[in-house]
Amino acid sequence: MKTITLEEHFVTESFLRATGAYGRQTPQRMQALRGKLLDLGDGRIQAMDEAGISVQALSLAAMGVDDLSAADQTAVLHDVHDELHAAVRAHPGRLAGFATPGLKDPAAAVKELERCVGDLGFKGLFVDGTTEGKFLDAPEFFPVLEAAASLDVPVYIHPAPPPAAVRSAYFSGLPGEAGMMLSIAGWGWHAETGLHLLRLIVSGVLDRLPTLKVIVGHMGEGLPYALARSNNVLSPSITHLRRSVKETMLAQVFITTSGYFSRPPFDCARQVLGLDRMLFSVDYPYSSTLDGRGFLTLLQSTEPALTEAEMAALSYGNAARILRL
Repeated sequence: MKTITLEEHFVTESFLRATGAYGRQTPQRMQALRGKLLDLGDGRIQAMDEAGISVQALSLAAMGVDDLSAADQTAVLHDVHDELHAAVRAHPGRLAGFATPGLKDPAAAVKELERCVGDLGFKGLFVDGTTEGKFLDAPEFFPVLEAAASLDVPVYIHPAPPPAAVRSAYFSGLPGEAGMMLSIAGWGWHAETGLHLLRLIVSGVLDRLPTLKVIVGHMGEGLPYALARSNNVLSPSITHLRRSVKETMLAQVFITTSGYFSRPPFDCARQVLGLDRMLFSVDYPYSSTLDGRGFLTLLQSTEPALTEAEMAALSYGNAARILRL
């Protein structure tokens, strides 16, 4: 069965030189993945083949990008996109790309997104965390989201390390790398990205852009579990919205399975959002392609087992429709 994954990451040497990312200040576990992130060729394709992954839609693992000036962001990410485009052309039908334009200069970001989609054939906009502590509902970013809606490509909101003030307030004073890991994949990433999505809803941004499709990873960043309470508390209090929080979620938001390979969160997300809102992903190389393949097997071998039609929708059909692959 064909399989498309769309939270799969890369970096380039030019990006690492510009940002210093994945250096000594990065947790050792993540430093060890540097080689796999850099591999846009045979090693990546081999890992895909071993797990039966047909297509990876690639996104920049953009740690460090927020430390660049606006002009440097624009220049560095322009070159990264060209390098990604070259890799996609070298492996036709196996790789696709997301654009990650520098948001410190929103006007330049719009132009770069239009170039990436129109000229390079990229499939969406990928945003890593906040920009100088600002979420996407900040007014200056609206033209970028408006451009994504006009181009009919989704925006994938991905976590990034927290701003210094948040890191100090919530994740300091712990031994070793415990605070750092708690601030990212251990908890902080998911809490912040769930908040990021809720801010887009309650601010009214998604009301203003009703055709914009938004994707978040990691089985919905906790929101499927929390949606009933969030909807019941928020919706009656926010009179400027045309729809409830839940209605907006069900109309515009999609989630991926990236890095979550157990039944309980999957079953919760499916029951709350519906399978047509769910997309299979691995989170390579932070998660193993073989673990991702094992999860698909689990979904067919444990009750309630997915049917062939349901597996096809999760594995590739939903992604092919949303990314127009």
